[in-house]
Amino acid sequence: MLYPQRFTQFTREHADTVAALLCGLLLFLGWFALHLGALELALLLLPAAYVIGGYESAREGLTTLFKEKELDVDLLMIVAAIGAASLGLWRREYYLIIDGAILILIFAISGALEGYAMQRTEQSIRSLMSLTPDTARVWHQGREEEVAISQLKVGDEIVVKPGELIPTDGIILSGYSTLNQAAITGESLPVEKTIGAEVFAGTLNGYGALQIKVHKPAQSSLIQRVIRLVEQAQTEAPPSQEFIDRFEKGYAKVIVVVGLLLATLPPFLWGWDWETTIYRALTFLVVASPCALMAAIMPTLLSGIANGARQGILFKNGAQLEKIGKVRAIAFDKTGTLTTGQLQVFQVISASEYTEWDVLKAAASVESSSEHPIGKAIIQAAGETVRVFSARRSALAKPLAEKAVPVESKLLNPKGDLDWVGAIEVQAIPGQGIVGIAQEQQIIVGNAVFVQKYVTNLPEELREMAQSLEQEGKTVVWVAKNPTPSPSPQARRGGEVMGVIAIADHVRSQAAATITRLKKLGIEQIVMLTGDNQETAHSVAKAVGIDRVYAQLLPEDKLDVIRRLQQQYQTVAMVGDGINDAPALAQASVGIAMGISGSDVALETADIVLMADRLEKIAVAMHLGRRSQSIVKQNIVVALGFIVLLLVGNFLGNINLPIGVIGHEGSTVLVTLSGLRLLK
Repeated sequence: MLYPQRFTQFTREHADTVAALLCGLLLFLGWFALHLGALELALLLLPAAYVIGGYESAREGLTTLFKEKELDVDLLMIVAAIGAASLGLWRREYYLIIDGAILILIFAISGALEGYAMQRTEQSIRSLMSLTPDTARVWHQGREEEVAISQLKVGDEIVVKPGELIPTDGIILSGYSTLNQAAITGESLPVEKTIGAEVFAGTLNGYGALQIKVHKPAQSSLIQRVIRLVEQAQTEAPPSQEFIDRFEKGYAKVIVVVGLLLATLPPFLWGWDWETTIYRALTFLVVASPCALMAAIMPTLLSGIANGARQGILFKNGAQLEKIGKVRAIAFDKTGTLTTGQLQVFQVISASEYTEWDVLKAAASVESSSEHPIGKAIIQAAGETVRVFSARRSALAKPLAEKAVPVESKLLNPKGDLDWVGAIEVQAIPGQGIVGIAQEQQIIVGNAVFVQKYVTNLPEELREMAQSLEQEGKTVVWVAKNPTPSPSPQARRGGEVMGVIAIADHVRSQAAATITRLKKLGIEQIVMLTGDNQETAHSVAKAVGIDRVYAQLLPEDKLDVIRRLQQQYQTVAMVGDGINDAPALAQASVGIAMGISGSDVALETADIVLMADRLEKIAVAMHLGRRSQSIVKQNIVVALGFIVLLLVGNFLGNINLPIGVIGHEGSTVLVTLSGLRLLK
């Protein structure tokens, strides 16, 4: 019972291929029967080959004729094949029936190959769909309940066990594991995830159990957006293909008119016999049809889209694959694009009588009550320090590696308790700082002006270091303590400075290499657009190798810059991730969004999405675009070259119908296979 099911499934999935194989088999048997003199058997087998091999083409051709009132190549091929068979029966030259069957066979093979090019991207969609399980384990009232993915609601808590697929996007509430995100982002190495990290539907959980909170509807998950984008890319034809489609409709009409003239005038003008005239007219219909030209573009672009999807680059349609290869200038947003968009502790500098850990621990005690991004960065650095030193109790004499906590100066080994005590009576002053009581001391964290209200003076050495860090684009936070906390302004100025903490949005590790690669690819202008201040903007630009910077921009200002670049360079790309980048992404010739850190608005507006937020994929996308354009041009030259050669040969009388079929359909197969090169 299993084998018939498998056979049925195979024939359904490979219908074009099965039809071509059966057509070829019947053609061979018909030819063999004709060779043996079994005319009746041959005339039974060959029409069957016509029907099986040409049914789909005839159906599509007649549908186009009656519904759209247009002629297409499929119908012309069927007419030519039937004409050859009719001529063969009329003249009793039955090899002409073989010629018509060969035409249908090669046309069927060409159609099957084109179908496989489309199926590669369809398979990528099906594989994406299979990545999401149908159900999820929801933790409800102290026990697990299995519910359908479609029934998940924002706020639900789901449990994912080791080795299972993540059912929907969410935030980790508890647990630690490594996740294989290759199917979604193209990253080859598993990524460590713990409390607070976002996980994506379709990624594979490693060795740890996770409890995840659903923070967006299941239909809005990253993988569902990927599926919609790939489906959209398949259905939308690029401008070049639309031009070819319009050209084909007019060209087919010209072929029919010329074919009718060739089938009627030569006997009167040049004295040809009617058999030769009709034969040459049928050969003309075959060799002049633009099958190869029609296959010159879409298989190539679909292959490029499938290739990009495997590498974490999503092209929303083939037009963007065409355009990305023509880009002459590119603009980058700063925050979240060239940088990670997440503030981190860059450096801790302590006063002489304190250690870096003293400074960080004191700041963390009051910032633990804050939701400010700077406070979160301090808490993250302090927590990482505790985790690392707790794991290395036997090696406290060694300095903390930079890899463990992102600070340039190494923290001195913490003495005594590694953890900190959360402050009480915490009061945050927006734009200035935060104060609180920890271990019977008042802790003050904030900018220099705010801290000066609590201390007698700021150490000159620390002040100079702070100014230097600020000139580099870092945000400097001062940390002080007051042993005698008092609401009295006179009493509270008895505090002393413990040190400073430099906070920075770190530049992405691959940003500089990406800029260098783009320059080598011949991009004429690379600029950075940001709403940040000049100092920070130039600091990041210098680090990544960008010479031209536009700072302190509003969203409409970014739009104006893109327009000016387009006036000078025509095809301009914009790379961004935020809502404020959406107008510029829409205006740019090619908008490129960061898939993980990007906002929903940016993802919807952009033309290309980098699923893993890996900037180096921009250069890969450009290479794909340029290579696709090169292959398309090669295919068009080959297609037109074959048509011209075959037409000349037909008018000179040097080719017969089988040679015309082989030359015409051979060029179609060759062009289709050439387009499939981009699948590699």
